[in-house]
Amino acid sequence: MMEWLFASGHAADLVLGVLAAEGAWLRWRRGWGWGRIAGLLGPAALIVLGLRGALTGAAWWWIALPLAASLPLHLFDLRDRLAR
Repeated sequence: MMEWLFASGHAADLVLGVLAAEGAWLRWRRGWGWGRIAGLLGPAALIVLGLRGALTGAAWWWIALPLAASLPLHLFDLRDRLAR
C-alpha cells in the first residue's frame, strides 16, 4: 500500500490537498488575501509538484521547473513579511 502511494505520486497529491485546505482555512477563517496565501504556500506547493514528478519518473525539466519557480514566490513572501 505505501509503496503504491509513493510510486504513483499520490503521496504528493495528499500533501497538495493539505496545502489547499490550509489555504482555504487561511482565506476564510483568518481573512488573508490570495497574494499572501500564494506567497506562503506557493513555494511549498511547487516543491511538492517537483517531488511528484520525481516520484513518478517525469523528465528532469518537469522536476526542475517547479523547483526553480518556487524561488521567486519565496522571495515575494520574504519581501511581504519584511514590509510588515
